[in-house]
Amino acid sequence: MMTSWHANWNYPTRIWAGPGRIAELPKACTELGIRRPLLVTDIGLLRHPMISAALKTLPGAALFGEVKGNPTGANVEAGLAAYRSAGHDGVVAFGGGSALDAGKVIAFMSGQRRPMWDFEDIGDWWTRADPAGIAPVVAVPTTAGTGSEVGRASVILNEATHQKKIIFHPRMMPGIVISDPGLTTGLPAHVTAATGLDAFVHCFEAYCAPGFHPLADGLALEGMRLIARYLLLAYARGDDLEARANMLAAASMGAAAFQKGLGAVHAIAHPVGSWFDTHHGLTNAVILPYVMRHNRAAIADKTVIIARQLGLAAPGFDSLFDWVLEFRRALGIPHTLAQIGVSLDNAAVIGAEAAADPSAGGNPIPVEAVALERIFRAAVTGDLDAAA
Repeated sequence: MMTSWHANWNYPTRIWAGPGRIAELPKACTELGIRRPLLVTDIGLLRHPMISAALKTLPGAALFGEVKGNPTGANVEAGLAAYRSAGHDGVVAFGGGSALDAGKVIAFMSGQRRPMWDFEDIGDWWTRADPAGIAPVVAVPTTAGTGSEVGRASVILNEATHQKKIIFHPRMMPGIVISDPGLTTGLPAHVTAATGLDAFVHCFEAYCAPGFHPLADGLALEGMRLIARYLLLAYARGDDLEARANMLAAASMGAAAFQKGLGAVHAIAHPVGSWFDTHHGLTNAVILPYVMRHNRAAIADKTVIIARQLGLAAPGFDSLFDWVLEFRRALGIPHTLAQIGVSLDNAAVIGAEAAADPSAGGNPIPVEAVALERIFRAAVTGDLDAAA
């Protein structure tokens, strides 16, 4: 039976999925009451034909493309200035995770009077925001990785402190997502691999996080199955719409699932990205097996279920661990952080910042700075045994 991969989903928000649905961008803006959108994208996509094509369909729209791969507070402030000076009334966040994160915060901050850092994901700080000052967002992902299109938070680098901060508010969730796999077919293979494994880590850490959340667990398991089935196909054949559509779905599933929690992979990856400006998804992909080794005793039962979901012949930790190593190798992922330009400089600082990262709280085993520094050092040098 032939499938069109077209659907309208409403969990966790409205998702218009399917090839060619970028043509419905004007309709999405109209439904959210956006008449003068600011289209926010990243530096790498700024001059891409898909951006200019989207702008042509949106009378009154303007373009802001000063977003780095690891978006900074300065990027957001510049976007806010552009938004306010031209009297925009909503945001189209168009691109990979960096553009989506920045676009969401620009929309969130558009009507706030307090500094952005006052809304860090700490306790009830989100209640400081004026809900009436949050502008609507249409999210258009062009990578299948972060799942930021269905998230209520964004990760922004505070350059003054050299730390990535999570800005959160329940109403940061985009009102409509256009999940068009055709926008991802030109993605380079290495970016496809890194972003796809980012989605896998989201699912894996969410499933292994402690706590009772069967809805998140179900999404995480199916997300891992889809990634195991379709990522290599998308990597090898970039124009495979079936693979691309399923990877976009899996990325959104991973982000919805990690409402349950993340873990030490993300806790370490955030400061690594801050200090060494590495690609977030690639950093997660490299760190994953080292954290798996550290968490082995606490996740052994869950790895049996994951291995069965992936159809591995001998379900269990060893089988899944070997599969992860081979999956990374087949996707061209380096084995060590050193191979992507990370050194042991500031190792103690990275350990301390990882311990303070909100993601650390979701790790299956409580982790402190000393343990996180040890895992980081193991990932830099490639010593899997040292991470245990």
